[in-house]
Amino acid sequence: MDKKWEKFIVEYEEHCKRIERSTQIKLGESPKDKNARIKNLEAQYDRWFEHYLNMYAKSACAKYHKRFARLIIKNPIISVLLEVFRSGAKSVHADLGIPLYLYLVKRELFFMLLVGETEPKAKKLLSDIQAQLQYNQRLINDYGKRFKRGSWTDGDFRTTDGVKFFALGFGQSPRGVREMSERPDYIVVDDIDSKKRCNNDRLSRLAVEWVWEDLQGTFDEGATRRRFVVANNNFHKNTVINHLKREFKRINKDAKEHDEPKEHYTLTVNAVKNLDTFEPAWPEKTSAAYWRKKFRKTPYRSFMREYMNTHIMDGTIFKAEQILYKPRLAIKNYDGLVMYGDLSYKDAGDYKAMFLIGKVKREYHILAVYNRQSSRASVADWLYNLYEDKNLSKYNIRYYIEGLFAMDEFVNDFDEEGDKRGYHIPVEADTRPKTNKFDRIESMTGHYERKSIFIDEKLKEDPDVMLYLEHLLAFEKGSGAPDDAPDAQHGALSKLNEVTYVEKFETRLKTREEINSNKKNRF
Repeated sequence: MDKKWEKFIVEYEEHCKRIERSTQIKLGESPKDKNARIKNLEAQYDRWFEHYLNMYAKSACAKYHKRFARLIIKNPIISVLLEVFRSGAKSVHADLGIPLYLYLVKRELFFMLLVGETEPKAKKLLSDIQAQLQYNQRLINDYGKRFKRGSWTDGDFRTTDGVKFFALGFGQSPRGVREMSERPDYIVVDDIDSKKRCNNDRLSRLAVEWVWEDLQGTFDEGATRRRFVVANNNFHKNTVINHLKREFKRINKDAKEHDEPKEHYTLTVNAVKNLDTFEPAWPEKTSAAYWRKKFRKTPYRSFMREYMNTHIMDGTIFKAEQILYKPRLAIKNYDGLVMYGDLSYKDAGDYKAMFLIGKVKREYHILAVYNRQSSRASVADWLYNLYEDKNLSKYNIRYYIEGLFAMDEFVNDFDEEGDKRGYHIPVEADTRPKTNKFDRIESMTGHYERKSIFIDEKLKEDPDVMLYLEHLLAFEKGSGAPDDAPDAQHGALSKLNEVTYVEKFETRLKTREEINSNKKNRF
């Protein structure tokens, strides 16, 4: 036996001991009280789960746990995509709680097939069901000893009443399962996607075909029970769950047109409802403060992929290798300086962004960045603080904000801050008609390809700059990534080109006599 399996077995034995210790039963309970207690627990899945699988129920079940459990339990023919954020306990319910409830309470599970990313992972996931049936004292006390023979290490075991549990690694042929007289009635596909496969379109297509054709083909056609569950967070456009999600939409549209009952469901659950309030989807476990801190300390793209089911790709338009740094010049040495803000029309829901950029010859130097989800008043406070800290009053800087919405209201935010401080920064609204936002941001690629944009090297660790780069590198059509900072940057570059054009190419005036004196024929 290799060391990996030895480790798995040692961990399994320790796990079994913990189950046994944590599921002690109440002695001296009368048959009447016992039956009443069991009936009360069985009436509601979450109550049943929290009692019998208490070592997993450190927090009460969330509303979405109850919802997808109810869907799967009440519908014997159903296909469900559990598009749930990482650490959202989708696996423990889909792989363990719900199938055990279907088996022991509803008596509607006779053959469970569990598919993991690899064969060892699938077997390890299956081991938990065997451990519960063998060592969970609460289950044994109320439902009797059900484990009979086989082993999770072989990916195959049975119960005393003939129920079969089987594990497969992703891509393994399920034909051996299909050729038996018994066929699965509950198939769960758990976290099978890998980044390597997702980055290969051909392999991703083959993966979806395997799930759709080979795996679902193990169901018995015409059977009265066919529960199919896929549990994964949607971290990439090529994940199996993302491809199936699109297919489910097509199937549901077709079912509606033919007045057929709905059998395909997608339950999408993000860690928080939005990035403004950070209200958690599972408040029984985590708070808004927890997720707000998690968001601050996690790269934007990673947070969106792992916790918000938003598959943002890296470097589709702007490349990481194009991000350059160099020491800033003294402010007086720039040919032109512009402060430009994109402040959104919402008070705190969207990102507010502001850039101070200087131009020298053909180079653009990013000297200061504000990029946060905040109120416009907070932006004004930041601008006035920067103005005072860097003595910006000594320099010829133009201050603009994008003024496509309530520009008077925007300017008022800065004027009100000026009223408090006893002076006013001359902020103007940029009311120029603009092209499509995507097109104008994409137009900056030429500057990056020509290596003409640099960030002050002292800002490498600046949180606003780091988040701005996350947004820039994530930028592409349909990515869902915030684009306020890249748009503010584009606005600053455009205004800089206007300012430096005027300053560097002054109009030359000549008198009539000077003009005529250079002509050969004055008449």
